[in-house]
Amino acid sequence: MHLNEKIISVAPMMDWTDRHDRFFLRLMGPHIRLYTEMVTTAALLHGRREALLRYDPSEHPLALQLGGSDPADLALCARMAEDLGYDEINLNVGCPSDRVQQGRFGACLMAEPERVADCFSAMQSAVTCTVSIKHRLGINGRDRMEDLHHFMDTQWAAGCRHFIVHARIAILEGLSPKENREIPPLRYADVHGLKLRYPAASIVLNGGVRHTDEVVMHLQHVDGVMIGREAYHNPYLLAQIEARLWKTPLPTRAEILSRYLPFMADELAMGTPLTQMTRHILGLYQGLPGARRWRQILSDGAHRSGAGLELIEQARRAVEDRGSGAAL
Repeated sequence: MHLNEKIISVAPMMDWTDRHDRFFLRLMGPHIRLYTEMVTTAALLHGRREALLRYDPSEHPLALQLGGSDPADLALCARMAEDLGYDEINLNVGCPSDRVQQGRFGACLMAEPERVADCFSAMQSAVTCTVSIKHRLGINGRDRMEDLHHFMDTQWAAGCRHFIVHARIAILEGLSPKENREIPPLRYADVHGLKLRYPAASIVLNGGVRHTDEVVMHLQHVDGVMIGREAYHNPYLLAQIEARLWKTPLPTRAEILSRYLPFMADELAMGTPLTQMTRHILGLYQGLPGARRWRQILSDGAHRSGAGLELIEQARRAVEDRGSGAAL
């Protein structure tokens, strides 16, 4: 498999990868696979289903991440998503938050591999699109490679062939979700080893990847790389990855911004608060002169009554005045 056939994706991130962010991230390149925030089965079955599943057609390829542990409910929600055109349904077996644990889903399900297999089987039987599982290397008390192999063997026997593996264990007591992204050590070699053990599986590595060179290195060992927080704090990284792997022209930040403005204008006309869109572009000029001023103007001004797209132009000029230039 050539590098340009590998899977590059953006992780599902609660409160971050909403539809406004996904539209913006799609502008970085056509090959990036996007994931929704985790949506629980309860929210879909009993809540504002249309709002939760809404997306722009430009977001394809797009996956819905589901949180739940009841096979029948997950199957119903998977069917809803496929009917709406989602390209992939992903089962969350990695989130360590207390709230998720109380709902008996997320990372705590790694202690119940047979239940996860039942959930996968129900979902895959309900749809024709890909069903994948996103999980950790383990959880506290079940962090040996033997435990991980048993978990994956069980899913493999159920028919799962698509795994997204966060290269850390989750510690379910005593650490916050943020700490669970930082304190347990990254174990990239263990994820690389999974591809050797399951050569016919699609193995996508997630966790701590921040640079294009790191992406290329991991792609020598696995089928894909999923970018997490770095895709939010430094979204232009995705454009750089796209250009390197697929040899496409690298768009400037100004070009990306110009393509986002019509979307913002349409959303403003429908009553969407400006802050719901500007918060996703704060990192566009990360690492460049003027980046701090860009963030400051948007953060201070977007919440003000009557603020509109002229604020974006003001912030862009401030970046250029610091010497970044319109071509950056």
